[in-house]
Amino acid sequence: MPERNLVDVAVRKTPKSGLSTSGDSVDVVERPRGGLSVVAADGQGSGEAAKRVSNLVVARAASLIAEGARDGAVARAVHDNLYALRGGKVVCTLTILSVDLYTRTFVISRNGNAGALFFDGERITSLGEEVPPIGVHHYTKPAILECPLRPGAAAAVFTDGVFYAGRRRGRELGIEPLADILRGSAGTASDVADDMFSAAFSAAGEASRDDMSLAVVTLRSRKVALGEAAVRSIDIAFPF
Repeated sequence: MPERNLVDVAVRKTPKSGLSTSGDSVDVVERPRGGLSVVAADGQGSGEAAKRVSNLVVARAASLIAEGARDGAVARAVHDNLYALRGGKVVCTLTILSVDLYTRTFVISRNGNAGALFFDGERITSLGEEVPPIGVHHYTKPAILECPLRPGAAAAVFTDGVFYAGRRRGRELGIEPLADILRGSAGTASDVADDMFSAAFSAAGEASRDDMSLAVVTLRSRKVALGEAAVRSIDIAFPF
């Protein structure tokens, strides 16, 4: 059987305890020159109001990516749009995690305090430093990391509800346990995402104090039957 390199994606999200709607939004969009982007936004506050903002931001970013705009330009344009619509009075974080097959790179663009990790197969890079969020200041640009694609590489992005989980109980999860999970896992993106969410829930206890969302992208090689070589698949599950 031939061996193929696969891009594996998993997304997990849940609202703050006591709410039915998460203020976070996440979407996956195909890039016109090959590859895909995961777009994640965390709206100010929680519930329906935050959801409307994050939905607006993610939808606008996904549309620009699908039209061929580069990630840095997308982040700036979405900021300008939110700033113009809401007069600088609404805060939102925006993270774009891309597997760009045209440039053969991972690209991570961040605005706000959302966390990100990149694993090149040997070393892990943590992108935990705070970057200005979109929507508030007139001139705002993203922080960008770009790294070559290679089998065994992986990346994860997550809203602050994940790494701050447990803060009010005096047992904040932090970045390091998430980095250990990404570094040590030989499983699928779904396995990694489940392990990260499990760690966040364990730290938070019975009640999460914030919306929690994360996305994991891995590059791995596996043998596939000839008929499966060109098959792309997406699996989605959510409560109703």
